[in-house]
Amino acid sequence: MPTFEDITRHHDPDPSENPWVLGPPAPETIQIVPYDPRWPGRYETLAAAIRTALGDAVVDVEHVGSTSVEGLAAKDVIDINLTVADPRDEDRYVPALERVGYVLTVREPSFHEHRCLRLAEPRVNLHVYGPDSPETIRTRMFRDWLRAHPEDRELYERAKRAAVPGGGHVMDYNARKEAVIREIYDRLFRAAGML
Repeated sequence: MPTFEDITRHHDPDPSENPWVLGPPAPETIQIVPYDPRWPGRYETLAAAIRTALGDAVVDVEHVGSTSVEGLAAKDVIDINLTVADPRDEDRYVPALERVGYVLTVREPSFHEHRCLRLAEPRVNLHVYGPDSPETIRTRMFRDWLRAHPEDRELYERAKRAAVPGGGHVMDYNARKEAVIREIYDRLFRAAGML
């Protein structure tokens, strides 16, 4: 089980590690859209399909990211955390997910053995972690904090909109909003008595 130190430490992937399974994605225009009340239902449909495809390989499936926070503008991409017994055992889950349209795009051993699979339609980023990953706890806490704290939800939305100009890859966009994300994380960790 992750310690408070594991959960509150801001982890960075190894910069010497090439995470791209199929090469880096092409630059894309980031578009932030108003909150869509259909996003939770879309997640439920996707989660059911993942559970059906993987059966008992699923430890947990959870809606995370901006589309999981009511009222928050976001990219029209559903982020899902999938917990499996061992993300390194890709044969246990990747082929079954590929059969329903997912493509393995990211492999980051240095970042909690993170894997990411992408579904093109509807757009989904399926993040795969093991049961002891602090990242699943962090993303759940961030989601729940934004749901309960409108001032930080608004701060984050402003950071997202400010991060769009500049173009490049989604990772460039993510880097431009990272300082605000970490500020909110530190605030929620202090409130939880973890710092």
